[in-house]
Amino acid sequence: MSPASAQTWQNWAGNQQVTPRRVATPRTTEEVAGAVRTAATDGLTVRMTGTGHSFTGAALAEGVLLRPDGLTAVRSVDTASGLVTVEAGLPLHRLNRILDEHGLALANMGDIQEQTVAGALQTATHGTGRDAAGLASQVAALELVLADGSVVTCSPDERPELFDAARAGLGALGVITAITWRTVPAFLLEAREEPMKWDEVLARVDEFEAANEHFEFYWFPHTEGCLTKRNNRVEGPAEPLPRFKGWLDDEFLSNTVFGLMQHVTHRAPAAVPFVNGVSAKALGARTFSDTSYKVFTSPRKVRFKEQEYSIPREQLVPTLRDLRALFDKRDWRISFPIEVRLLPAEDAWLSMAHDRHSAFIAIHVYNRDPHEEYFEGVEELLTSVGGRPHWGKMHTRDAEYLETVYPRFKDFQALRNELDPERRFLNAYTRQVFGA
Repeated sequence: MSPASAQTWQNWAGNQQVTPRRVATPRTTEEVAGAVRTAATDGLTVRMTGTGHSFTGAALAEGVLLRPDGLTAVRSVDTASGLVTVEAGLPLHRLNRILDEHGLALANMGDIQEQTVAGALQTATHGTGRDAAGLASQVAALELVLADGSVVTCSPDERPELFDAARAGLGALGVITAITWRTVPAFLLEAREEPMKWDEVLARVDEFEAANEHFEFYWFPHTEGCLTKRNNRVEGPAEPLPRFKGWLDDEFLSNTVFGLMQHVTHRAPAAVPFVNGVSAKALGARTFSDTSYKVFTSPRKVRFKEQEYSIPREQLVPTLRDLRALFDKRDWRISFPIEVRLLPAEDAWLSMAHDRHSAFIAIHVYNRDPHEEYFEGVEELLTSVGGRPHWGKMHTRDAEYLETVYPRFKDFQALRNELDPERRFLNAYTRQVFGA
């Protein structure tokens, strides 16, 4: 491994960037350990990036930036137990294809698959599910390099506290180098997508959650229109969308046309209510089935900025009503739909769904549009009901607030103090959320 000359690193949305002192691309766990030890000798901090799909500064490395591209191997696949060990830099889309080739799958996923497996895990990427939880609940073991350069593994049986802390650790406890996933037999999902009015969706949220393995919906601000999505396992055979229909809906309309609409509303914000009304009315119902990861995920080519909070599930409907009331009070013109997802309780210490049945509310703006007033107003509402910010999405919360909503937050801080007293893995974002 030879260090490269420093270049500015930027995330996908373009709202985070850094020029590190040096860059390296380790190809083995031992090379990661060596880079951490060298950084310590030179008095530098060190972080490993992913593909930049976080909107926060979680991946920013001011000292040594480790690129994940050299750590992409599949170490083992055990189809009998479903345990699959892969290196940290493997992108999710490649993991999905590899699992499918072996008749395996992840039980639940978020809606994109461009992240590295470690990057997605460390920010507690989740998806939506009645029974199946997020990525942090699908991990059987971790390999990581600690601040002193030692390599350790952890699992429910080996260093269990480190395992519970590091599964959603923001890279603050060590550099993840390999993950053992607990997969399930491959399955087909049937997707049922249906436009629906706001009042009906809110009246039937409990019904939809109870009746479907995966339920979510989008509300188009300034309208009555919502799009509901219900995904459930089916025996098959698969009935995917015809190729042209898939391209028309998911590439042309959802990306090309939607992107053009963002250019229009960026220049003419007053047009947002009209444009959203057209979008909501243009949506049609569709039903199809396919390999699970092809239903869970979809392409996202229009760049945006995002904030997402989890709140107690029982607070969802009244909070959504309060959120809509904010639109009546504020002069917001928001062209992106608001996304609502649900998740069962998780046990990883810093999972946003830790120890509580949770609802997630995600808001977005076009990446060229201002976000401050909108994000601040929604954040104030969601924190008033005990909201927990998504670690990879924009927020302003700090350690003083976070320790009030995470029961194991102080335990995480204590473990971090023990493992990284010199703050080898520090950056501005970890300083914000952990206090030092």
